[in-house]
Amino acid sequence: MSSSTLASVATFAVYFVVMVVIGFWVFKRTASLSDFVLGGRQLNSWVAGLSANASDFSAWLLLGLPGAIYLSGLGEAWIAVGLAIGFAASWYLLAGRLRLFTERATDARMGGESNSLTLSSYLENRFGDRGGMLRGVSAVLILVFYLFYVASGLVAMGGLFEQVFGMSANTAIVLGVSIVVLYTFLGGFLAVSYTDVIQAAMMWIALLVVPVVAIVAIFMDPDKGVDGDLGSVFGGVSGLEGAWSLSDALVPVVVISGLAWGFGYLGQPHILARFMGIRSPRDVPAAGVISVSWAVTAMALALVVGFTGVAYFDQPLGEDMAEQVFPQLIQALMNPWIAGFLLAAILAAVMSTADSQLLVASSALTEDGYRAFLKRDASPMSLVWISRAAVVLVAVVAAGIALSGNNTIMDLVGYAWAGFGAGFGPVILLSLYWRRMNRAGALGGMIVGGAMAIIWDVLDEQVLGTGLYAMVPAVAASFLAIAVCNPMGRVSEQMEQDFDRVDGEFKELKPVV
Repeated sequence: MSSSTLASVATFAVYFVVMVVIGFWVFKRTASLSDFVLGGRQLNSWVAGLSANASDFSAWLLLGLPGAIYLSGLGEAWIAVGLAIGFAASWYLLAGRLRLFTERATDARMGGESNSLTLSSYLENRFGDRGGMLRGVSAVLILVFYLFYVASGLVAMGGLFEQVFGMSANTAIVLGVSIVVLYTFLGGFLAVSYTDVIQAAMMWIALLVVPVVAIVAIFMDPDKGVDGDLGSVFGGVSGLEGAWSLSDALVPVVVISGLAWGFGYLGQPHILARFMGIRSPRDVPAAGVISVSWAVTAMALALVVGFTGVAYFDQPLGEDMAEQVFPQLIQALMNPWIAGFLLAAILAAVMSTADSQLLVASSALTEDGYRAFLKRDASPMSLVWISRAAVVLVAVVAAGIALSGNNTIMDLVGYAWAGFGAGFGPVILLSLYWRRMNRAGALGGMIVGGAMAIIWDVLDEQVLGTGLYAMVPAVAASFLAIAVCNPMGRVSEQMEQDFDRVDGEFKELKPVV
């Protein structure tokens, strides 16, 4: 075994052990479904903010985004701009109100404050849906799109292990998902949130160190860099093959599609769960500053990674290896032990998102399936163990998708991101700000938005050929469906009272300094 491989094995092993130890540490503190799903709503500002980052910025940040920049250049940076705007908007527009509403809305089935543990239960209680249709439809959307989302992380994990250890991608997927399942199974939301803090720190350090070292190496070595026009680097590898100009990054469909990614933040259940789990709405402003600062700087550094890869490698990486530009730079530039730590940061990015998504998907099966429709009076610990079993089930199915397909990380993430953004984003946003919104509007928005996100790619590829990201037409269709369907329903007096109470309480809040 080479020293490089030995260093990677050692650092990865230490990382795995720390994650599992945290899972065991939290295990005894998990006594109810609320503990397992939302950690008893006790996250402070730092944990909530960094956990939101780690659960969001998965392999696409360290692999998918640098790879897209490396291949296609500055035009792909619009994704980062859109995401920065959308992420800040989600903290400002949603976090505080959602935290209040999920606790204060009247339980649609039993009366009294609901303490909604999932996005689906919140929608049911917010719109007084005693029949469970909203909860059922939203739970199905969550399960369908999370299977693809978790699969994207497993694909990334397989590629990383294959490159570092020479291990087959399939074996790596099985190994990686086993570790994620173990600590998520044990500790639930708190384990996921505490491990997220460590993972977020590792990711940010790696994104800072690698491009700095690469830029120094490029300037110190006369054989490195790009001959001729340095500006061609901004066109990615394709920019090196011919003339590139700023107008290539300003094509309207490129700009609109990139910026549209930002709207997805308004409907991502694994991120919204952090808003729901923060200990008080007063902690939201501080958490938002921490979280958005981390996100903006991390995405900026990821862009630099892609550009430095173009300038550093004498022989361009093939299209099938573009998403490995970050680990390739690490292995080319770093001491084996430092490289091991930085490669573990990529693994952290994968696992920090996969665990959150597994938890939300298992909650949909337990809280929005078993408890809502089969056994309302199930004991707290029985629900915890059913949730743990659901984590295993979802992980197995997602691993099956990862093992059977050849989709790139960005393709899988883009598909799920659009589905959540369009299926939930407009509904969640309007539910918090529109007093007259009702069950019919919410149901129409979810179904039409989610369906359009699925249909658009096929329709555009085979008929329209616009190249427009599915988020744009799907979100527009969702808003239209809400406007058309809302007059078909009604707003109860209880719904109006809940809205007024939450709105009044939110406006009186003073943030924790």
